[in-house]
Amino acid sequence: MNDYITVIGGGLAGCEAAYQISKRGIKVKLYEMKPKKFSPAHTNSDLAEIVCSNSFKSNLITNACGLLKEELRMCDSLLIKIADETAVPAGQALAVDREIFAKKVTEKIKNNKFIEVINEEVGNEIHLNDLAKNGIVIIATGPLTSETLANEIGNITDNDRLYFYDAAAPIITKDSINFNIAFFGNRYEEEKKKDETIENWKRRLEIQEKNYINLPLNKEEYEKFVKELINAEVVTLHDFEKREIFEGCMPVEVMAGRGIDTLRFGPLKPVGFDDPRTGKRPYAVVQLRQDNTEGTIYNIVGFQTNLKFGEQKRVFTMIPGLENADFVKYGVMHRNTYINSSFLLDKTYNLKKNTNIYFAGQITGVEGYVESISSGMVAGLNAVAKFKGEEKIVFSNNTVMGALARYISTENSKFQPMNANFGILPELDVKIKDKKLRYEKMAERSLDNLKN
Repeated sequence: MNDYITVIGGGLAGCEAAYQISKRGIKVKLYEMKPKKFSPAHTNSDLAEIVCSNSFKSNLITNACGLLKEELRMCDSLLIKIADETAVPAGQALAVDREIFAKKVTEKIKNNKFIEVINEEVGNEIHLNDLAKNGIVIIATGPLTSETLANEIGNITDNDRLYFYDAAAPIITKDSINFNIAFFGNRYEEEKKKDETIENWKRRLEIQEKNYINLPLNKEEYEKFVKELINAEVVTLHDFEKREIFEGCMPVEVMAGRGIDTLRFGPLKPVGFDDPRTGKRPYAVVQLRQDNTEGTIYNIVGFQTNLKFGEQKRVFTMIPGLENADFVKYGVMHRNTYINSSFLLDKTYNLKKNTNIYFAGQITGVEGYVESISSGMVAGLNAVAKFKGEEKIVFSNNTVMGALARYISTENSKFQPMNANFGILPELDVKIKDKKLRYEKMAERSLDNLKN
């Protein structure tokens, strides 16, 4: 076994992992291909370069990302500490000066006597299998992993479990759905009933009813929704994203633009349903599919989209039953290399088939800056535990750190990337209707857990 741990990728997750390892007196070899080679979205030679928004989202603990930041502060996160030091005015949010933030992280990492930064691309002359043969490796190469390394990752994870873009539908909380309109059920239940015994049908229905929630629309509601959907503002894709994304699947707004009835013959087809309020087939039906084991969050089926986040909230809350929808994740369609962690990793971000390898960052399916830092911390701490021959460190599901790790490691054939949200945390023992108060209690539970 090598006397050091290898970290591949000098982004947020990789730098956090390297710091946590070095803090415990273990040497790190940190591979970063910049400045010899840049991804299509990167231009700065510093480590921990922030490409998109400079916001780390809310600091309030009644916001899941705010709670996650507080958890990371309690665990001595280097990246969150530097984010706090380089903050710029942003109200209740934590926003940073991107250049100063990256510069400070780079200085901290490069001046650390336990960390050696190697500016080489893994997958070219240096190969992943060789690095993992005699030592522990953390792969934290992000959503724009180079093609050569992506091929090597594909080989160790099976190519059918490596994704090259993220086409995900919005996800909402179940308790924000209006069940005066929405109803549980699946298509063709009556037809299926004819082909099996009453007992088998009832047993199957009890299981399936929990998986789908249906939102019926009449003609006027449907046509108004389609009109707004077609005219809503979309995000601008990078040139390198356009070809592979549109070959993969079609955004719901593009589908709607092909004709007023296109959605009614596609993801919104009403065949097989009766609206309980009228006893008749609705004009169109939007389906929501259960997205986690607990049944607390649901995704909008077939609604992969390039709409701006604000437009998604405006347009999708026009759907009857979603007028008060609480979005825990908006739909996205962008270049995003990630593995199907739900079948490949455990709660410590450790690869099941080769325990010398850990993953961290957006390549695992966690989405967002703070979430990436969280995964880097968990992977780094567990790489140290393995290096020392100690037990794995598994964070409680009551913390956002633990809940994210559980989400990405729970087998799911419909797995898609996830950001921090209260929907993935276990429910409280007592029902609290007021959302802010409920989130406060969940935050208290999380922080108390970490203190103990």
